[in-house]
This record gives sequence, C-alpha cells and structure tokens, in this order.
Amino acid sequence: MLDQFIELPKSYWIASTSETSYPSLTDDINVDIAIIGGGMVGITSAYLLTQKGFKVAVIEADRIIQGTTGHTTAKITSQHSLIYGRIQKQMGQDKAKQYAQANETAVREVTRIIKELKIDCDFSNQNAYVYTQQEEYIAKIKNEVKTASNLGIKAAFLSEIPLPIKIKGAMCFENQAQFHPRKYLLALAQEVIGSGGYIFENTRAMDIIQDKPCTVITDLGKKIVASKIIIASHYPFYEAHGLYFSRIYPERSYILATKISEKFPSGMYITAETPTRSLRAQYNGDEELVLVGGEHHKTGQGEDMINHYQKLRDFAEQVFTVEDIPYRWSTQDYTTMDEVPYIGNLTSDTPDLLVATGFYKWGMTNSTVAAMIFRDILMHGKSPWEDVYNPSRVTPSASAKNFVVENLDVAKHLITGKILPVPDQIELQPGEGQIISIDGERLGAYRDIHGKLHLVDTTCTHMGCELQWNSAEKSWDCPCHGSRFTFEGEIITGPALHKLPYTNKEET
Repeated sequence: MLDQFIELPKSYWIASTSETSYPSLTDDINVDIAIIGGGMVGITSAYLLTQKGFKVAVIEADRIIQGTTGHTTAKITSQHSLIYGRIQKQMGQDKAKQYAQANETAVREVTRIIKELKIDCDFSNQNAYVYTQQEEYIAKIKNEVKTASNLGIKAAFLSEIPLPIKIKGAMCFENQAQFHPRKYLLALAQEVIGSGGYIFENTRAMDIIQDKPCTVITDLGKKIVASKIIIASHYPFYEAHGLYFSRIYPERSYILATKISEKFPSGMYITAETPTRSLRAQYNGDEELVLVGGEHHKTGQGEDMINHYQKLRDFAEQVFTVEDIPYRWSTQDYTTMDEVPYIGNLTSDTPDLLVATGFYKWGMTNSTVAAMIFRDILMHGKSPWEDVYNPSRVTPSASAKNFVVENLDVAKHLITGKILPVPDQIELQPGEGQIISIDGERLGAYRDIHGKLHLVDTTCTHMGCELQWNSAEKSWDCPCHGSRFTFEGEIITGPALHKLPYTNKEET
C-alpha cells in the first residue's frame, strides 16, 4: 500500500495554479512598510496597506504562496476546534470575545474582498463541524457551544452530522467558508502591484537593523529601508530578544486529496479528539476531490513519516469508497504556549517591528486578523483585538507547564541527537535516507531514484540540533525549531538562514 507514496508529495493548490515569476530585489529601495514573507499574512497585509496609500514591499525567500499557505486545508472559519472555552478560562471573557470578534470579522473580510474584486477562487459558504466519537468529549463540546454562543457566534449542538459516521455529538458553526487560497492570494498580489507596491521573490531577509528608519538586509546584499517592518515569515527569523524559539513549537500534519465514489455532503469537518481527522470537499472543475487531513506530530519526531499518509488513507477507506489519490501534501504550523497566535509588536520595546506567528493550524482567518491588526496599528496606533494577540502577554496558567515541557523536549533532542549511534555502511535503496557515519563524521545520506547518493551535514544551521530524515517529504527536518532542508541541503523553511554543507557520492 505504501508504494503509492513513493513519488514526492504535490499540493493541489500549487499544482492547479500558475507559478509566479516576480523579480528578485537587485537594488536598494525605500518604502513605508517592508513585509518579510509572501504567504497569507504578507500578501493580505500588503493588499490592505496599499489600499490605504502605504508604499509597501514584500520579499519572499522562495516563491510567494508556496509555503504553509500553499499546503493548507483552506478553511475560512472562526471555529478553531475547542478554543473558546480554553481562552475564556485562561485569559478571561473579554479576551475570548476579542478572539471571537476578530475571527468572525476575518470570515466577513475575506468574503467582502472576494465579492468586491470578483475573484474566482472556488469560494463557497459552508457550515463547520467539530464532532466526536468519544463520550468524554460530549461535555466539552456542549461547553464550547455555550461559550461561543455567549461570545456572539451562532453555534449549535448536534447529535448527527451529514457525514456517514456514527458520532456521540457535534458542534456546528453556521455560515463559515472555504476557498482556493492561491487563486485568492494571487489575485491580491496583482492588486498590490497595481496599487504601486512591490513583490520580490527569491530574496531572503538575513538581518534587520533597528534604527529610524529600519533596514532589512537581504541575502543578495541589497537593502530595504522602511519606517515599519512586518515579519510574516511564519517563524520570526529575527527575534530581538523576544525568545520566540522558546515560546512556539512546530508540528507537521498531512492531507490526502482523494477521489471517492460517493457524493461528499456539504460542510467542513474536524474531530475533537486525536488523532485528528479533517474533511472537506474541493472541486477541480467538475471533478470533486475530498481533502482528508490530520496525523499531526512534532516536526522531526515520531514514527516513519510516510505511515501518516497511510493512516489517512485507511481512515478515508473506512468512510468512503476511495478510487484514487491524485494529490497529497503536508504542512507545518507553529503553536504558542497558550495556543493563541502572537500578533503585534515583536517585543514591547520594538515599536517599528511587527510580527505574526503561531497560528495553531488556523491560519486562514488568523492571517487575515493579523493583516487587519497591522493596518489598524499603522493607521491609528491601536487595534480592538490587540490585547488577546499581544506577543508580550503573560498567561501563567496556560503557558508555564507548556513552556517547561516544550523546552525540555528541545533540550532532549539537542543532546540525544548528537550521541545516538549511527551505522558506518551505506546500505540504502533508491528513495531511502538515513544518518550514517563516514570517518567519524555524522552525515545525512539519501539515495535518489537514479541511484545517486546525496550527503549533507545533519547539524541544523539555526541552533545546532541534529536533523531527522522525513521519509514522506524526502527532507531533513529539525526536531527543535522546525527548520527543514532538501536532501541537497537547500532551505525549505526557516528559521534557518543558511543551507547545509552538501556533496554527492561522485564528488567524494
């Protein structure tokens, strides 16, 4: 069964849209706002700010909208599993209401923009469901319905859902939505350019000089001088003593785009319990695809990664008649210690640096929230939702235990990865990778489908953790802070800023 997963993963969102070709930054420029990162946060922020007359430049280390945004389930919903009960308990009703209002507004804002610009992006309104097959979650779901309703969200408890699954109970948020994220954001990118903004691809930010104005230093040695800087790079590559490496942690999750014999019912679905299972339909012309997601785990940790795809297929086959799996992909998300994103000033003493990170797998609405918060702060100096998202907030009841657990986990992998024994011989089949020892040096080895052996230094260039092989994506992943590299050592995602030393067998 695993043979079907030998080929490299391919995201439907990326495969069904044209590749972008924005230029690299080749000259120093001056703008009002520099935005680092060309995903949902960066492009939406650029659009909203250019509409208000700001001169904006977006830089992206790779191609825009190909990172986490290009590997999402693309649900536009204020329903983020069972989050409202947790926020109210940990942070109080006022902040829970801010979070609810922010995300409900984000759903309406995305809807407004699509209608106003007439963007063809497979948009449709859908109900969003959280369901459980376990007795212990019934009371939690009922409490979430009550909490959300008191916060102004239209929520209901159900004993059945449209899916052919027997459940113990479910929660429904009405009038949520889904879309094709790249079709949406590619249209916004064109609006940014049309409004006088800049987008530069293959331009990696390497450093920031805090001054009046600030300066972004790129890998090509060029500079962007700006009054304000938005760090929308998923993980804040520049921390300014914000200690983000100790306050957010990375997880990976997986998606199959399946063809089934049955007609998928309307709605978007996710389980309350783990292992998480997420379901929604997506039309590719007249062809219906069913997106089956879940299987989250810490980046660089856990079992053979390709097994996660197989488990999703097993689940899909229990519910539907699966005919084909034309696309599959995985994604990486960062989570904060209290599971609420950090959106606002990078630190309390960096008024010119803004950041958005830690979306806890709910990036479509929270990215839009971030763009609206940035717009309001830059225009008016404040936002009605800034308190709940404040990156400098302290939530002891929620954060203390998670802070200790997550950082002990990082310390464990930082140490044990360097002392685990590794084999001296290279016995790899095509498509296989592992850590080996050559002349006492630890190296990551991968044999491609043509038989060529690719060798990299397995020490992460971010903070020195030992990388682990990801069999599902054919990549080297950091179990500490989530950096990922190709088998040739190129950076897939940060926080690492430097690629791995690389060679291949023919060169050794």
